Amino acid sequence: MSNEVVTTASLYIVATPIGNLGDMTSRAIEVLKNVDLIAAEDTRHSARLLQHFGIGTQMRAYHDFSDDARVESLLEKVQSGRSVALISDAGTPLISDPGYRLVVRARELGIGVVPIPGASALTAAISVAGMPSDRFVFEGFPNAKSVSRIKQFEALGAESRSIIFYESPHRILESLADMQKVFGGERKVSICRELTKTFETVFTDSFDKVIEWMQADANQQRGEFVVIVAGLPKAEEEGLDEESLRILTILLEEFSVKQASALAARITGLKKNFLYQKALELAS
Repeated sequence: MSNEVVTTASLYIVATPIGNLGDMTSRAIEVLKNVDLIAAEDTRHSARLLQHFGIGTQMRAYHDFSDDARVESLLEKVQSGRSVALISDAGTPLISDPGYRLVVRARELGIGVVPIPGASALTAAISVAGMPSDRFVFEGFPNAKSVSRIKQFEALGAESRSIIFYESPHRILESLADMQKVFGGERKVSICRELTKTFETVFTDSFDKVIEWMQADANQQRGEFVVIVAGLPKAEEEGLDEESLRILTILLEEFSVKQASALAARITGLKKNFLYQKALELAS
């Protein structure tokens, strides 16, 4: 872009604060003041943000449940020479927030899509958690139901990168308990709660200790969460030696995955959770 804030009819993807209003960038403010229309996840919620910064631009609702007609209507405005900005309730749009269909369709139509970067709970959390940050995978919100959640976690059991989730207050304990079952109580995890807000908390320890800490203080169960799970240790990531693989394979012929992995752990001295993941792969 040139020195002008809004130079062409484009779709602007604008990050907004995740809590602290001081994190709103001057560029984001100027873009929102100068575009012709703001597409907002929740217009009532965003009205308070715009009022705070003296932004009087017209808003229109756009969220995950918006139909194709709404997408086309917004992009028709850009095609006719006007500029549109997309914002979510907090943070960077499309990061577990609405906007994917809108951006894909804009690209298909040859419409310019311009990022206006800023706050994101994802990057804020990984920067302070004290977890490996050179390689990580973002999984968004875990499934709402326990059975589906566990399957989702099991599919990540052999992941060596840090694994990042978002979670809501009413499911945080249940979700952590399912992670503990799959990843093991000794696996390192970081809880990043209410980032940039008054009661911001970052706590990193084993699943066993993190769950104990959270159960002991109901206040730590409130707010919005980023959960970062350490990846599988490198030594385990490299795989089974031939003898351990042979033992696990034989046991799987007679026992369930859970029983076979537990017995193999006793025989080989390897971690049960690691063997459980390998048993799942062998049984599939």
